[in-house]
Amino acid sequence: MSAGDSDAIFSALRPRLTRLAYRMLGSFADAEDIVQDAWLRWLSHDRSEVREPAAFLQTVVTRLCINELKSARRRRETYIGPWLPEPFLDPVNDDVSEEITLPLMMALERLSPLQRAAFLLHDVFGVSFEEVSGMLGRDAAACRKLASRARVHIRQARPRFSTTKVEGQKLAAAFYTASRTGDMEALRDLLTKDVVIYTDGGGQVAAPTSPSVGLDTALKLFKALARYFARAPSRFVRPTMIDGLPGFITIEAGGITQTSAFLVSNGRIAAIYVTRNPEKLHHLTRGDRHS
Repeated sequence: MSAGDSDAIFSALRPRLTRLAYRMLGSFADAEDIVQDAWLRWLSHDRSEVREPAAFLQTVVTRLCINELKSARRRRETYIGPWLPEPFLDPVNDDVSEEITLPLMMALERLSPLQRAAFLLHDVFGVSFEEVSGMLGRDAAACRKLASRARVHIRQARPRFSTTKVEGQKLAAAFYTASRTGDMEALRDLLTKDVVIYTDGGGQVAAPTSPSVGLDTALKLFKALARYFARAPSRFVRPTMIDGLPGFITIEAGGITQTSAFLVSNGRIAAIYVTRNPEKLHHLTRGDRHS
């Protein structure tokens, strides 16, 4: 295999490898580091022995991600406030974009690294358990058990009611208008009684350090925020899909980039996911290059 062939093979597989690493880690920066490490290992390996480059590289990326997850777990134990994955916007030609939503990404966080890998590789990326076995260093039966246990944990994260992108974006736009103008009656009509609001500031910018649960709590929060928005208006950037959910990007006071995503249940907003941590939004300020 020539150097040119090796470059072409890796370049063709890079988008899929990056998506796998992102789904494993919830971080674009970490995913890119993993894929770059896989590239270096690909270059240093005797590629004449590799019969299936895709399987080889997925194995490398998966094992690197498992190692990273073990250290990431320790870091996230001290994370300030709710943790949300870095927002993945407007997926284009993403063969797994419909399978992975933001709530599912959060559910994956509660799995062990091996459970997470087995579920993603088999259920999302379509890798056979025989191949997963070689990637994880476990027999196929053990990999089936890992994936099965993962499914039990994440079953509740799958939305019970689906909505179209158009309907979802209409709700997101209505929410933006009502929340910025302080229209509490409109907000009451938009939200479910048990709505939950997650705000990820990561200790870097102002944000609640625990989720806000329930309609009354949400309305009190938005009433206070409406007074703040009157003094420091938001700037609407654009609507978008964020990890499979309708949402939008805004610029808030102090030039803070913010994303808001909405889980819709039976025509109302059941959960709101707000990402404000600037460390998770660098890719947006670099021109949405991950879109």
